[in-house]
Amino acid sequence: MAKDTVILTGDRPTGRLHIGHYVGSLKRRVELQNEGDFKQMFVFIADAQALTDNIDNPEKVRQNVIEVALDYLAVGLDPSKITIFIQSQIPELCELSFYFMDLVTVSRLQRNPTVKTEIGMRGFESSIPVGFFTYPISQAADITAFRATTVPAGEDQRPMIEQATEIVRRFNYIYGDTLVEPQIMLPQNAVCCRLPGTDGKAKMSKSLGNCIYLSDDAKTVKQSVMSMYTDPTHIHVDDPGHLEGNTVFTYLDAFCRPEHFGLYWPDYANLDEVKEHYQRGGLGDMKVKKFLNNILQEELEPIRQRRAEFAQDIPAVYAMLRRGCEQAREVAAQTLSDVRRAMKINYFDDADLIKEQAARFAQK
Repeated sequence: MAKDTVILTGDRPTGRLHIGHYVGSLKRRVELQNEGDFKQMFVFIADAQALTDNIDNPEKVRQNVIEVALDYLAVGLDPSKITIFIQSQIPELCELSFYFMDLVTVSRLQRNPTVKTEIGMRGFESSIPVGFFTYPISQAADITAFRATTVPAGEDQRPMIEQATEIVRRFNYIYGDTLVEPQIMLPQNAVCCRLPGTDGKAKMSKSLGNCIYLSDDAKTVKQSVMSMYTDPTHIHVDDPGHLEGNTVFTYLDAFCRPEHFGLYWPDYANLDEVKEHYQRGGLGDMKVKKFLNNILQEELEPIRQRRAEFAQDIPAVYAMLRRGCEQAREVAAQTLSDVRRAMKINYFDDADLIKEQAARFAQK
């Protein structure tokens, strides 16, 4: 990346973050942060976005803001290197969304694959909240307000980034070159683009209850792994096993590293050997699950410990968030000022306009 790169990404505070978030974006965010090859990096808690389908339960969103903040700090996001903020505390985002609504048609929103999937998951059908329906527009405001050039996200967010790019191009075409086009940054490990739930369903989701949370204790993680969906035809140890759709092996593809075999399973040299043995038969699911559990416990234990430490001083976490909001708002306010100027609605800041109008009316 170039030194003029601006990174922006975030999460909805509808629950604690899980390992799908971790491999899909959180881990990469920490790597990017520590590489330091960027101009600015913003990570936000999308509470306003979360309210679009939780408007009757604001306490759920309110309580989970701190949970997400703790997860951010626990995985290693550092507020001294990046800006962490809360979406609703940046009112400029609402105004940008309002202007962007005029640049998008209803039919275009209806064609957005991510919106269609999410509507189906929530069973909205014909009773779609307008705020939820216009979620891609709100996301475009989030991205453009901070002039983000790079948005780390999972594959399911690609249609959202594409729509944000369309909005940027249409705005710039009408009003002049003002906004920056974003690019999506997908996880480097293809498996991590969309980690399935422990029940084998296509997506790990809080609402489906098929998650392993970053804050889960060791016992809970083990229980989740041991009950994980595998190959339903692999009834006996000697039966040949299948890898496709086998959640345990999908997780191993995402988390397993070569050094794990020397530590936890010296009978094998690498994951390919395990897969080959499982496919020909003679390797039971429980052994594979025990191996996966050891790997996940190693990955999650430091995160659990850091989270517990930060949780001992919650006022300090809120103070960190307040500072981040103040920093973020300065940037968003400058972008909004540029947008108003481009749209010619900066009436009181346009001295030439006032002078021209005064001269015009003086001639009457």
